[in-house]
Amino acid sequence: MEEIKEPLADVEAETPAVPPEPVFKKKSVIREYAESIAIAVLLALVIRTYLVQAFKIPSGSMEDTLLIGDHLLVSKFMYGTKLPFSEGRVLKVRDPRRGDVIVFEYPEDPSKDFIKRVIGTPGDVVEGKDKKVFVNGTMYENPHEIHKEKEIIPKEMNPRDTFGPVTVPADSYFVMGDNRDRSYDSRFWKFVKRDQIKGLAIIKYWSWDRDKLRPRLGSIGTIIN
Repeated sequence: MEEIKEPLADVEAETPAVPPEPVFKKKSVIREYAESIAIAVLLALVIRTYLVQAFKIPSGSMEDTLLIGDHLLVSKFMYGTKLPFSEGRVLKVRDPRRGDVIVFEYPEDPSKDFIKRVIGTPGDVVEGKDKKVFVNGTMYENPHEIHKEKEIIPKEMNPRDTFGPVTVPADSYFVMGDNRDRSYDSRFWKFVKRDQIKGLAIIKYWSWDRDKLRPRLGSIGTIIN
C-alpha cells in the first residue's frame, strides 16, 4: 500500500529587517574653517579676559627693568579677574605687594595703560626726600631704580625728588617708575585704585631694539622682577 504523505507547507524564513544606515552630510570646507576660527577667537577672548594679556612698552619710564620695545605677558588672574558688569573678582591668588610691577588704567585717562612698580600698599605712609623714598619711616631700597639726572628739584617746584608724606588710602596703591627722574607716576597724580589694576607683569616674550633694528635675544624669556 502506497503511503500517502501530506504536502509540507512552505515555511518562509523570517529575516530581521535591517535599518537603513544614517546618512551624514559632510560639512563644507568653508563651514569647517568658520567653526575653527570661531572657536579660536572664543578661546583667545577667554584667555585675554581671564588669564593673560600681552602688552608692549612704549616709553622709558621703567628703564632699565623694561625697555622701549619690550613685549610682556601680564597675569590677570594673580590679583583676581574682574567679572563683566560686576565689581566681583574670580581666580584671585593674592593682593598686589610692594615691589610688584603692575599694569593699570592710567587714572587721568582710563583709555591708556601704564606700567609701574608698587611702592606703597593700603595704609602705608610714603615720603620722598632728595631722591630717596621712605615707606613707614624706613628707606625703601629698590635695586632696580636708576637716576639719570643729578640735579635735585626743590619740593616747592616739583614733587619728583621730594614729596609727601602721603598715606595710601584703602583699596589704593602708590606706584613709581624705576627710571625715577623720567617717570610720571603717583608723585604727580597720587594713587592707583584697586579696580584699575589689570594684572602683574610676569615675563618678556619678545623684545625689539628699534634703534639697532634687531631683537634683543638676551631679553626674550626674562622673568620680570
